[in-house]
Amino acid sequence: MRLTGVSRGSAWTGLSVSTTLPNPSTRPGLRLPGRVTLRADAEDVLVRHIRLGLVTQVEPEDPASPRRLVQYHQWPIAGRFVVPAGRRRAVDFAVPLPWETPVTMFGGVPLLSLRTGLRTEVSVDPDLDQGAMVPVLIHPLPTQQHLLAALDTLGFVMRQAGFQQGRLPGVAQTLPFQQRLGFWAAPLYAGPMTELEVIMVTDSAGMEVLFWLDRRLSLAGITHQSISRFRVWHAGADQRDWVATVDGWLRQAIDRHAAAAAHADWSATIRESAHVSRHPDQPVAPGYGLGGTAGGAGVGGGGSGGDGT
Repeated sequence: MRLTGVSRGSAWTGLSVSTTLPNPSTRPGLRLPGRVTLRADAEDVLVRHIRLGLVTQVEPEDPASPRRLVQYHQWPIAGRFVVPAGRRRAVDFAVPLPWETPVTMFGGVPLLSLRTGLRTEVSVDPDLDQGAMVPVLIHPLPTQQHLLAALDTLGFVMRQAGFQQGRLPGVAQTLPFQQRLGFWAAPLYAGPMTELEVIMVTDSAGMEVLFWLDRRLSLAGITHQSISRFRVWHAGADQRDWVATVDGWLRQAIDRHAAAAAHADWSATIRESAHVSRHPDQPVAPGYGLGGTAGGAGVGGGGSGGDGT
């Protein structure tokens, strides 16, 4: 599948920009190849630089605030050059994706409302043309794939997915946000918890998994939450019994959760988690939307950057 984003012609720069990805499907840690093509109108155009950036919608730490577009990684791909009048200039690239690039696809379909786009920034003094965003489809690494498949096998049902701004204490995190996947508890584990939130932070060696357990007793007006961390290596991922591994992690997390709950103040005010505070997510309609910036209908909540430039 070949995808291209084309900017509207700029009356100020006299330049149109298109970005093409021969294959928009990729994984964290791989290189994303493509081409930026620039066309000048009636006059020569001096380009100062071209940069690419990964963009997605992020939930702020304040749950009452709307989602906003965030550019979370950037690469320079060209310096100063001239595009002659009436001519085209192509710049090829193959940029490496960060290992923490959030996953937006699972089983060949989008993860609910999650989207990532590649934005092209062309600097033409004194203007800055950000062109159009091209969707990038981020598939999971094998470790991530096995974890999500094991949760599905154990009976967990995904209800929400999002990117939340902020850093996790004690976690080696390079991006300014983390990906959170919320699940209804599987029947086998539904007694000790009502919801499970999963956070995956990957690097070149392996993946750190955080299980956020939430036991919510709404009639009594009480709740208890706890977080457990686990580490797994990419090497040998295909030989691991992932259902047994994830079941073991869950049982450790539940034991820790129960021990912490035994000493909790059950009269405390409920502290909503990032995902319990809103309704379950719904899959977006066909197309690839980032607030109207990547050729599709916008994902609810964000109002930034919706003009496609």
